[in-house]
Amino acid sequence: MATAVKFGTKKRANGINITPFVDVLLVVLVIFILTSNASIPGIRVDLPKASASVPLEKPKTKAITIDNAGQVFLDAYPVTLPELEERLRTEKALSPDFPVIVRGDASVQYAKVVEVLDLLRRIELNQVGLVTGKPA
Repeated sequence: MATAVKFGTKKRANGINITPFVDVLLVVLVIFILTSNASIPGIRVDLPKASASVPLEKPKTKAITIDNAGQVFLDAYPVTLPELEERLRTEKALSPDFPVIVRGDASVQYAKVVEVLDLLRRIELNQVGLVTGKPA
């Protein structure tokens, strides 16, 4: 008696095939990485242009913004210079070596930016950067 051999039949493996799930997760991860924005939240200002700029953004960077009216903001919250000094001193007590970036509008008076830089020098913050825009 001859046994019949069946071609083309596969035995399904036991368990769940997770390959499509892993593929979808990798695509979602790539989309998240591409769409995440690492910029610091703040007030929109017209930045002056510089020929070369170095990114200074770090996870705990504090952003000081001076808009075209001369108003000072710390991480998008309006502050006076004494309030700014108090908050930066508090932050320095928590983490002594945190970076600070200063974003000044191109039309703001230079004296206002110098006041902020003098305040940062009095507090003895050493990691200070000035944000500029890219040349047109």
